[in-house]
Amino acid sequence: MLPRLESIKQARVKIGLTQQKLASLTGVSTSMINQIESGRCQPSYGTARKIFEVLWSLDSQSSTKAGDICSKEIAKLKSHDSLQDAIKKMQELSISQMPIFEGTEVVGVITEDGIVKHILDSDETERKRIKISEIMDARPPIVDYNTPVKTLVSLIRYSKCVLVSKQSKIVGIITASDTLKLVD
Repeated sequence: MLPRLESIKQARVKIGLTQQKLASLTGVSTSMINQIESGRCQPSYGTARKIFEVLWSLDSQSSTKAGDICSKEIAKLKSHDSLQDAIKKMQELSISQMPIFEGTEVVGVITEDGIVKHILDSDETERKRIKISEIMDARPPIVDYNTPVKTLVSLIRYSKCVLVSKQSKIVGIITASDTLKLVD
């Protein structure tokens, strides 16, 4: 099922396309595009579908990608580091979560919430003894560099962070605060 025809103009304007360019890309006359947008003409299903496919394709190419908003510098810890190491590094960097790596592989994530659960029941000596591997959460989701940001909203809501990969290498991290970059 296709969207309503009234949304064609809005979609076209959103991606900065003229009626003439849309007509050229779809094989429809500029006059026909004008008539469709003004409600004076009802195109065939095939024509409407072609118009929407072109608009969707161009919109996905022009939309913000995960790689555009991710933080490129990733603070990391290793699973054998101590809880005290995590606390110190997170305080120094003013961050609320950090991925845990073994070599180049992500094995988990440590979060403020996870730390709080353990520091209430431990003293400084114990915090130095407790290894991150004992308290870390599951590995955060990893998305491709070119993933549209729109698809990340639900991941960010349920995961403390999302890692961004490019050619199978982790190149960035997106946290809830990074999504604020989208607000104009």
